[in-house]
Amino acid sequence: MVHRDEILKPIWHAFAALDLDRTGKVSKSQLKVLSQNLYTVLRIPHKTSELEEHFKDDDEGPVSTQGYMPYLNMFILDKIQGDFDIMELNRMCWTLCSRKKSNFNMLITDTDAFKIWCIFNFLSEDHYPLIIVIEEIEYFMRKLVDAVGSDWNEGRFVDYKAKLSAKNHCLIVWQLIELVGNGYFTKGMERQTLSMGINEVYQELILNILKQGYMVKKGHKRKNWTERWFELTPEVISYYESEDLLEKKGYVSLDRHSSVESLPEKEGKKNLFIIKTQEKSLEISAPDKKKRQEWIQVIQDCINRLRRGMSAPHREARQRRRELRSRLQAEQKQMEGRMKELQLANENKQVQLEAMRKNLEEAAARAVMEEQRRIRTQADLQNRYRMDLEREKMVRMQMEEQVAQKSSELEQYLQRTQELEDMYRRLEEALEEERQSRQDEEALRKLQARLLEDEVSKRAELEQIHLQQQSAMSQTQLEKAELEKQRLEQERALQAAMDQLENLELQRQGALQQYEAVTKKLEQATSRTKSWKDKVAQHEGLIRLIQPGSKGPQKMTNWGAAAVTDKELEVRERFWQEKKNNPNNFV
Repeated sequence: MVHRDEILKPIWHAFAALDLDRTGKVSKSQLKVLSQNLYTVLRIPHKTSELEEHFKDDDEGPVSTQGYMPYLNMFILDKIQGDFDIMELNRMCWTLCSRKKSNFNMLITDTDAFKIWCIFNFLSEDHYPLIIVIEEIEYFMRKLVDAVGSDWNEGRFVDYKAKLSAKNHCLIVWQLIELVGNGYFTKGMERQTLSMGINEVYQELILNILKQGYMVKKGHKRKNWTERWFELTPEVISYYESEDLLEKKGYVSLDRHSSVESLPEKEGKKNLFIIKTQEKSLEISAPDKKKRQEWIQVIQDCINRLRRGMSAPHREARQRRRELRSRLQAEQKQMEGRMKELQLANENKQVQLEAMRKNLEEAAARAVMEEQRRIRTQADLQNRYRMDLEREKMVRMQMEEQVAQKSSELEQYLQRTQELEDMYRRLEEALEEERQSRQDEEALRKLQARLLEDEVSKRAELEQIHLQQQSAMSQTQLEKAELEKQRLEQERALQAAMDQLENLELQRQGALQQYEAVTKKLEQATSRTKSWKDKVAQHEGLIRLIQPGSKGPQKMTNWGAAAVTDKELEVRERFWQEKKNNPNNFV
């Protein structure tokens, strides 16, 4: 659905082109021609008498823009059904206004100028006369430079922006066409390259073509693979015989239920993906993996926007830029208001400072007068003081005589005063002692009260402990009886163990006697063997007897070398260990 502002902008250009004298008014005959063309382009049923009837009070006089707008709204714009071609309207209005600006001796053709004119209408502000602000100029020029494959020159744009500041940072449509046509930002570029860049930006912003290019698609009936030129808009994917767009072969309408996904290689085709809609599916082979990913991503973005009810990306971006400019303008106005308030406050402060300065000057003048008055008063006082000194000298001489007479009385008075001071000091000491005694008494009383409280709390604790001890004693008696029973059982087990120990002691003593007997026999045998060795050595020479030695370390006990094997010793150790751990089992 085309917005009304997008229809009004080209009509405004046509109206302005018909205003030859720049008076803001156009004759009725010209407006009849314009209205007739609008009826035809917008496909609106009309009557030729409606314009005359609307302006019947002024049959021959020219009509201003404000006078033509009610007729335009009532008889044209309100009757639009939406089944018209907006580009046909643009071309008709361009035909009217381009005749007045036909001298395009620049790098661009008339067709390129028409495309820039359409881009200007799309990016211009929604108030009249139409202008394009510096932010939208930068947006358009960046897209154009990017489309031709060049690098953006930020420094050149800053210089141009500084030059444009004298014109309130905006351009009219003919100035924008001249800016592009003179190649200010595309110097050294061929005309054909610049034309291709303008066409690419025009297709994206005006024709809503988000992506285009050659790919191979699979047929629906014959299932053969054919190369086609594809164009993607926010809601439709169309494919043509070639890029000249002369023969349209078909299209696929996208909606919120559509989907796109990649496919594995099949039938010798690589880089496959499929677009699924409610009407049909479309299998496509991209030139390479990168192109396939780009197509899948941009198609998925279109589907997501349809699901969220969003418009085309560039329209949404334009709205965001306008909202940002509105916020910045509001903030700038607010800042200007604050600056005015600060300036007004500063002026008030200046007035206050000026008043304070005058007050200080007046105060300084009063201070000078006061100083002069003080000097005069001081001179009078000095004269009076001198006269007073003379009178005082005479009085002092008289007083000295009186002092001499009363010196004795003074000494007595001083003595009585000294006595009174001593008495007063002793009285203070007595009062201090009394105050200290009262403090000590108060502290002692508080201490006694605290001790009484501690005693009461201790008594309560002792009573609690006493109750606990009684309960513990009753429990202890039961435990004591149980322990006594266990003790008796342990004593019986201990007695049995002691009996076994005595038996073992007797066995050990018997074994020791046997060991001593065996040891004596061994000593006798050793002495006999030694004597025989001496005899043999004397007769046959030195002979060394080979005797069997011990094959392992000999076990030692408390009574000497053990006469038991290792196995028997292990059995005895286990027996004694079990007896030690569980004495009750051997009672």
